[in-house]
Amino acid sequence: MYNEFDDIVDRLNQGRLWDFPGGVHPPGLKELSNHSNIKEIPLPPTLFIAVKQHIGVEGSLIVKEGERVLKGQALTKSTNPFAVPVHAPASGSIVRIGPHVSAHPSGLPELCVELRTDEFETWIDLKPILDYQTKPKAKIVEAICSAGISGMGGAGFPTHIKASPKKNVEFLIINGVECEPYISSDDRLMREHAWQIRQGIDILAHLLSPKIVLVAIEDNKPEAIEAMQVACQENAKYRVVSIPTKYPAGGEKQLIQVLTNREVPGKGLPIDVGVIMQNVGTCFAIADAVLSGKPLVKRVVTLTGEAFKYPQNIWAPIGTPISYLLEQGKYREHKQRHRKIIMGGPMMGFELLSNDVPVVKMTNCILAPSSAEVDEPGPEQPCIRCSACADACPASLLPQQLFWHSKAKEYDKAQEYNLFDCIECGACAYVCPSEIPLVHYYRIAKADIRTQEREKDQADKARERFEARKQRLEAEQRERDEKHSKAAEARRNAMSEKGSDAKDKISAALARAKAKKLQNQETDIQTTDQNLTSESAAASTDKQDKVAAAIARAKAKREAAKATAKPEVDTNATTTNQPVKQQKIAAAIAKAKAKREAVKQAASGQASVPAKEIESIEQSAAAPLDPEHLKKQKVAAAVAKAKAKRAAAKQAESSPAEQPTPTERSEQEVEPASTELTPEQLKKQKVAAAVVKAKAKRAAAKQTDPNEDEK
Repeated sequence: MYNEFDDIVDRLNQGRLWDFPGGVHPPGLKELSNHSNIKEIPLPPTLFIAVKQHIGVEGSLIVKEGERVLKGQALTKSTNPFAVPVHAPASGSIVRIGPHVSAHPSGLPELCVELRTDEFETWIDLKPILDYQTKPKAKIVEAICSAGISGMGGAGFPTHIKASPKKNVEFLIINGVECEPYISSDDRLMREHAWQIRQGIDILAHLLSPKIVLVAIEDNKPEAIEAMQVACQENAKYRVVSIPTKYPAGGEKQLIQVLTNREVPGKGLPIDVGVIMQNVGTCFAIADAVLSGKPLVKRVVTLTGEAFKYPQNIWAPIGTPISYLLEQGKYREHKQRHRKIIMGGPMMGFELLSNDVPVVKMTNCILAPSSAEVDEPGPEQPCIRCSACADACPASLLPQQLFWHSKAKEYDKAQEYNLFDCIECGACAYVCPSEIPLVHYYRIAKADIRTQEREKDQADKARERFEARKQRLEAEQRERDEKHSKAAEARRNAMSEKGSDAKDKISAALARAKAKKLQNQETDIQTTDQNLTSESAAASTDKQDKVAAAIARAKAKREAAKATAKPEVDTNATTTNQPVKQQKIAAAIAKAKAKREAVKQAASGQASVPAKEIESIEQSAAAPLDPEHLKKQKVAAAVAKAKAKRAAAKQAESSPAEQPTPTERSEQEVEPASTELTPEQLKKQKVAAAVVKAKAKRAAAKQTDPNEDEK
């Protein structure tokens, strides 16, 4: 049920409050450190200022190694709304900028500025805004941001974001509950600086314009309640409300529920129910920043636990090493069986892995309990499902199921059980009989889920960039295509506007190109035909010459056969045999000459007449002829001889003289050579001629007397 503003105010006027579910009542033990005033300590020789000390984005460094800085000088700067700068807590020189052990349960190194302090404590020029009521609210918010103020109650949310909400504010709650055991820094701050806290409340009320301001303080801090009542008594809108002591009543959602009975949504913010909450330490820092112009460079830290000889509250410069604070409180290590230093309280704090961890803006306590004071946790035992954790949970969660799913890394199911609604108060672990460090598992699960979400966001952004680039390229391609289409259309339009002349010119050019191509083709064909014709004519001429030579040889054979044929019976045998013998000799000579011509033709490289054709001619020539035919054959043989001589003369003119073959030499010896020969060549010719003559005689004798060989 959402309570209306008037109903809430009426209930507050009656002194009646609401309650939140769960919660525990651990021993307070605040009396160890709240008995003395806040103490100023000597400036440490070296400070380690973490670049990021808040929820949000870290700024960019604007200093470098070796540079001298003044107290209050900004070391980082950023335009991101969720970034606040860090400042030099003292004047000195920057020795190194690099990783240093962090104020985190993991102890992982983070970027820090190592500052070597000097003895002068020289401030920068301060610019206070005393008449802030007359200035624009944006300027006041900017001053708060520039001072590097973030939530000092433990969350570390940038204060300037809360100081400029986009919704109307009904309740401004100032949290001075400080419910965790041992811690007394806010208690001492309210006792000693209630007026300055009131000034910070005035500035916030000016910026937020709430209907009412509620200053909530646990009833175990009567001195703080009284001091704040005195400081706020002049303004009727300010009410100091004492609430019952119960852990974790100081939680943001729990305190809103106690005062207004309004529940903040699981993934919502207090402004969603008309509420803005600030810590008393944050109010003190706001007054310092606006009215004095001083940035946040120090805070109150409680040194407590029986292992300290002097438990107390001190003003610790931001970046002070924990080892230096242990020296100031006279830490006695022998009081502990196992060395154990806790940053924060026993419920929500974490054990330090190194004494070099620096103080940050959210550090409110350094606890060094003795062994008798805090029992050593035993070994983790199996869960017995007693449901004590569920009864103690102030957020009405199911810690048992969250533990199972977180341990098994079933993060989807853990989120179904509202893992991120857990405020990590430690009440469940405090009541667990099995000594299970439940908050430890929840923190690991949250860190893993945040890492996965961050990686997913990066992947989504990369995919979005890729898709955007793809769309851009496609759009550019479409633009180019449209541009080309328009240009082509313009060219077509221009051509159509010129009329048919341009088309005629193009057609004429194409026709000329085609005609030229056809002409070239015809020229090529004619050249090819001429080459083929010349080759064919040459081949035909060669063939005719060969055929003529073959015919001459055939006629010579026929003449020889006719000459050797047996003549008719004559009464005068002696007279008849003499011409027959001469005819045989003449036929042999003609045959030899015909062979010589054939050999010359073959030697000149011309193709010979087919063998079958020559054989048929010779066979026809070998048939016996009558005397009349013999005469004709002699004439034909003479003609063939003349043609053969003429062809030989032409062949000699067209090609160099070649060495005569043996057949040619024999034929040349039949006829006297026209050129002079050597004695050896003459001798060879005479021998060849004698051989030819002998063969001719024997052939003639064989024709006249067939039985001569047998003799």
